[in-house]
Amino acid sequence: MLDRFLLQGPQDARFTILLAHGAGAPMDSASMTSAAEALAAVGFRVARFEFAYMAARRTGGRKPPPRAETLNPEYEAAIAELGTSGPLIIGGKSMGGRVASMVADDLYRQQKIAGLLCLGYPFHPPGQPEKLRTGHLTGLATPALICQGTRDEFGTGDEVPGYDLSSRIELFWLEDGDHDLKPRKTVSGFSAADHLATMAKTAKAWAERLVV
Repeated sequence: MLDRFLLQGPQDARFTILLAHGAGAPMDSASMTSAAEALAAVGFRVARFEFAYMAARRTGGRKPPPRAETLNPEYEAAIAELGTSGPLIIGGKSMGGRVASMVADDLYRQQKIAGLLCLGYPFHPPGQPEKLRTGHLTGLATPALICQGTRDEFGTGDEVPGYDLSSRIELFWLEDGDHDLKPRKTVSGFSAADHLATMAKTAKAWAERLVV
């Protein structure tokens, strides 16, 4: 059994980032660990947590992920339990970032968070570009950074620029990145580590511009 939170980065960091996992992989998956390590390396305090259905897989059978919106209360409970004193950025990978984006505005209005960071946002299910998950992003008030691979099957570099998204959302594209932001080095010339380092540096620069 893992602890409630996996913590990395300096304890006296200016910003803490709370990250939730995607629908199919736990908080200590290789992609989540690599992303957290990259963010910690540039000076963030990073906390990862698991939704109950994923935590239950560690002791029982494989539980399917519930509808994303039903996880909103769990995300809010994790924020309360983490109890940070400084500026907090919430977000996550794929579904985790989507859940964070659905609770962000209420928390931002209450000055409980400073921003939203999504790593590979699931704009639509793979192969179903007509089923957009962007309705709440049109009027998003929370400052947000979405880091997306250009060949992410949940929203490519050709598709996403045409969506109606809030002006508070900044999109940062990683060349040839997939849903884990991982590129094909023979195609792009970049490694997965290169892209994660670039993502983290971009997130750091974005966070420093937030009004806290």
